[in-house]
Amino acid sequence: MAAYEPLHSGKVRDLYQTADGLLLMVASDRISAFDFVLPTQIPDKGAILTQLSLWWFDQLHDVVDNHVVSTDVPAEFAGRAILCRRLDMVPVECVARGYLAGSGLTEYAATGEVCGEPLPSGLVEGSKLPAPIFTPATKAAIGEHDENVSYDVVSATVGAATAAELRKLTLDVYARAQHVAVERGILVADTKLEFGWAGDGNLVLADEVLTPDSSRFWPAAEWLPGGPQPSYDKQFVRDWLTSPASGWDRASGEPPPALPDEVVEKTRSRYVEAYERLTGRGWR
Repeated sequence: MAAYEPLHSGKVRDLYQTADGLLLMVASDRISAFDFVLPTQIPDKGAILTQLSLWWFDQLHDVVDNHVVSTDVPAEFAGRAILCRRLDMVPVECVARGYLAGSGLTEYAATGEVCGEPLPSGLVEGSKLPAPIFTPATKAAIGEHDENVSYDVVSATVGAATAAELRKLTLDVYARAQHVAVERGILVADTKLEFGWAGDGNLVLADEVLTPDSSRFWPAAEWLPGGPQPSYDKQFVRDWLTSPASGWDRASGEPPPALPDEVVEKTRSRYVEAYERLTGRGWR
């Protein structure tokens, strides 16, 4: 394979540039929560994210083009990396929500809206929305928090035509994902997507897609609005960090503690189960 050089290290992924102008995107076993990269890694997490993303890219091939070129990567990164096109990334996190949770729930409780989208009164945590909504956010640096913004802010940032296309593509991807996932017993409560402009000017789906890191996956049979939902994502880690067991005060500004072995194993098992239920394949 062509030589590659380090370009960027993010919360979870490391990027390298190849001599022929491609990017090598490597998913690590790092895990982040509350805008911190935790000191404990989750075994197999990077490989699960990569393989699940590749599976979803195949499911979405007729909805939107993606940045994948090849999985022929250096042996040290096998299974957890892809070669992809270099894109001019859109400076917006494109989020689709079909259910009320997370920052959307917080904003709704305060304003009755999410990202300027008015919602009916009386919704509770876990409520299904009347229709999926596009709730974009700004992209934040490591250690900083993404902020929900209105559609008008996106339009002012990237132009009206691009904003409209981003909203359409995001909701189209969400609709396909929800259709596929619910047949496998999983609700996609929300998901975050990233897009970039290819050399021909078209918008292309990039980064990861519909993984437990970028989405809230809930077991459909256990869905019960009115409180937190069981999940296949890293909510288990967030819940432990904010429990008395962790001894961590989120408001202190101090980094979170290491995760105990039990939390690591339960988190890994949730990622594995999400992969197996969605793809129908056994994990190694």
